[in-house]
Amino acid sequence: MTIIDENILEGKKHVHFIGIGGSGMFPLVQILHAEGYYITGSDNNETDTVNYEREVLGIPVTIGQYAQNIEGADLIVYTSAILKDNEELVAALSSGVPCLERSQLLGLITGKYSNCICVSGTHGKTTTSAMLTQIVLGAGLDPTAVIGGKLPVIHGSGRVGKSDVMVCEACEFCDHFLMLNPDISIILNIDADHLDYFGTLDNIIASFRKFAQKTTKLLIVNGDNSNSMKAVEGLDKQLITFGWEPINDYYPANIRYNKGIHTEFDLMYHGELVQHIELKVPGKHNILNATAACAAALYVGAKPCDLHEHLWEFGGAGRRFQVMGKVRGITIVDDYAHHPAELEVTLRTAKEMDFNKVWAVFQPFTYSRTALLLDDFVRVLSIADRVVMSEIMGSREVNTYNIYTKDLADKIDGSVWYNTFEEMADYVMSHAEDGDLVITLGCGDINKCAKMMVEDYALK
Repeated sequence: MTIIDENILEGKKHVHFIGIGGSGMFPLVQILHAEGYYITGSDNNETDTVNYEREVLGIPVTIGQYAQNIEGADLIVYTSAILKDNEELVAALSSGVPCLERSQLLGLITGKYSNCICVSGTHGKTTTSAMLTQIVLGAGLDPTAVIGGKLPVIHGSGRVGKSDVMVCEACEFCDHFLMLNPDISIILNIDADHLDYFGTLDNIIASFRKFAQKTTKLLIVNGDNSNSMKAVEGLDKQLITFGWEPINDYYPANIRYNKGIHTEFDLMYHGELVQHIELKVPGKHNILNATAACAAALYVGAKPCDLHEHLWEFGGAGRRFQVMGKVRGITIVDDYAHHPAELEVTLRTAKEMDFNKVWAVFQPFTYSRTALLLDDFVRVLSIADRVVMSEIMGSREVNTYNIYTKDLADKIDGSVWYNTFEEMADYVMSHAEDGDLVITLGCGDINKCAKMMVEDYALK
């Protein structure tokens, strides 16, 4: 692993971000901007994030990535999503100016805090990180935060606090979380994902074990998830477990649902009531996310009453079952789910709600994931009543798998696919009916399709 000078930020004034609009870059931009650095950046697309950085933060952002964009910078940050032959990245790496991949910068930031809570897991990281941030901020603990989705209470996905508490989403992709310096680590679950990098599930578990070994104070682990428990087995670390079963240290009891949206439960610790919790965000999975967030919040000083008060205020992180609007009686929601396990949870939650039909409007992300998990995608997308798909967003990959959305559509009865979001939106809004739920799904830019359906069809 590359050794990074922990003092590399000292004396730097102008930091340039290549891919400044990315969800992983945005919180780092917010943090360094708040700390007084002069920030510039570039991106390939006009997005809401780029507009916010320009209009609210006053950051100069260039659309298009060119060698001249790096001029004047004394530190350059880039994301792994940037292809190696990108003109701007090539210029940066050959410029002599210090360069950091975003996970390296995040690792440096986490090292500044003595109670850095790193939230890991194949699924649920962003929601749990957001819940935890909402609690500890509301409890007056003034945390720094880096979240993978936008949280309204912090006006974005990052903030700088003045305490020793930090909440940090810890992504396993390409072992990025091994760059972090966790004091407290949450492991929500471990599943087969990013197999283009890891190769096997055993390799993923081994990587999470390395992450757990880096933790200095406390591991908070899903005791019902065998892969997570395998990752921490035998480690000489303080361990707290959470899960559905009373054998865990923390678990929910007396769970009650209100039309699949409003959920309440009793948070238990070793058989004793800690606090009654009420959630506005739907889904059984969010009960477990909240349980993990509560365990971490209590450890760093939140009171039981803080859990109830501030989780009830939590309305969800951006792109996590985010209600975009209602058009002609059709409810349109956007969700980041992109792995079969996430899609299954989201679609089953939707089916439990009081809607006539559930439409899955899905953008497959990366050729490798689509090819390697094709049958799982077919199975879980079939939960929806209707399925509409875009072509695969390859992102950082070349299509060496010879895989196309047509391969998915051929296996899902009644599904259709289109090349453009305009065609997808037109098909959905021409066929969906009053009382239906339409969910755009994926971690690419499928949210643009949701916005089209809300904004362009309201008057039609």
